[in-house]
Amino acid sequence: MNNVEKLISEQEILKKVEEIGKKITDDFKDESVTIVSVLKGSFIFTADLVRFIKSPVEIAFIAASSYGASTVSSGELKIRYDIDIPVKGQTVILVEDIVDTGLTISRLKEYLYELGAKDVKICTIFDKPDRREKQVTIDYCGFVIPNEFVVGYGLDYNNKYRNLRNLCKITI
Repeated sequence: MNNVEKLISEQEILKKVEEIGKKITDDFKDESVTIVSVLKGSFIFTADLVRFIKSPVEIAFIAASSYGASTVSSGELKIRYDIDIPVKGQTVILVEDIVDTGLTISRLKEYLYELGAKDVKICTIFDKPDRREKQVTIDYCGFVIPNEFVVGYGLDYNNKYRNLRNLCKITI
């Protein structure tokens, strides 16, 4: 059995998600934006976030990973499910659960530009800058967290713990 310790409460997370949603609304007012949610980890964050965005949005999903069943990024991006709507000429907000090495999110941002996106903004609920290997600009950030392996609020270890309502540190 793994040891799980709460780092950030559900209430703190939801308050921050509301702040991010309001900021996106202010930034884009009546402009339509396309939300591209990185599966599986960001599905909970995305669902909560879009309810706080009052601007018109389209939502798409992409499944990409550089982790697999490991706790360490391989650095190799694998796209397992591609977005199903065109982004050419669109403003895209790329929604990720956590940015740590920066490898996955930077490659996904490049990919969306390759598909013709007009602009790509990065939005994450958790940022772990101590692990950064590739510098990225995060346009909308919830929490900067320490270099711990974390689960909950969509983040997993071996596809478990996603359903925890808090962000938790896990000892494996």
